[in-house]
Amino acid sequence: MAKRYRYAFAKEKEACKGKWSVGLAAASFLLFLAAVLTAFFLEGSYGFIVGGISLFAALLSVYGFIMGLLSFSEKKRMHRTSIVGSITNGIIMVGWLGFFLMGV
Repeated sequence: MAKRYRYAFAKEKEACKGKWSVGLAAASFLLFLAAVLTAFFLEGSYGFIVGGISLFAALLSVYGFIMGLLSFSEKKRMHRTSIVGSITNGIIMVGWLGFFLMGV
């Protein structure tokens, strides 16, 4: 009978910046919900508060997208969260851009 080789693969950790990217995507989405609920409960008044929340959420999304792309340069790491964070932040970023352009 032939000799069987047993291979063991070391588990790689997730990329640290990828985790940050997913966290920033979640924060941006939660701020979107907060802006919508604030606009609803304040009945359209105090628009500068909703605008400030929205601007901060859009900037978080842009920063999260950049962090997701930078996380691909980390060696010997899994990049599952990097992929999820980059795609999610990209979609949220396009959504914020769409809202901004509808307002202009």
